[in-house]
Amino acid sequence: MRIVRSTDTRRTATPAAVMTTLASPAQGGAPFPLWRVEAAPGTAGPLHLIDADQVWTLTAGTARVEADDAAADLAAGDTLVVPAGAARRFTPGPDGFTALVTGPAGMRASMPAAPEDKIDLAWTA
Repeated sequence: MRIVRSTDTRRTATPAAVMTTLASPAQGGAPFPLWRVEAAPGTAGPLHLIDADQVWTLTAGTARVEADDAAADLAAGDTLVVPAGAARRFTPGPDGFTALVTGPAGMRASMPAAPEDKIDLAWTA
């Protein structure tokens, strides 16, 4: 059994949100990273790609999600599975949102204009 204490979580801030790593390969030896996303109102993320499936569960607030040619509004308690390679954007509702997210270790991000230029997600390591 491995415990990651709340005092040992890692926070990574981007212009769109704050990601708090709860468990990952380097943090508790978890094979699937788990992190919390906190996004304030008015901080829509960029349109981007992730090279692996991700599972998002909103725990507070609301968000508008665009994935390829589809869009949906999510509320606390809703879970979304975003397929690998889908061009995605999360736009927080008027009170922002908090979500728990997971996916496989080693997933990477890129921008639609340069999908070959992969970026490591620091909060998943």
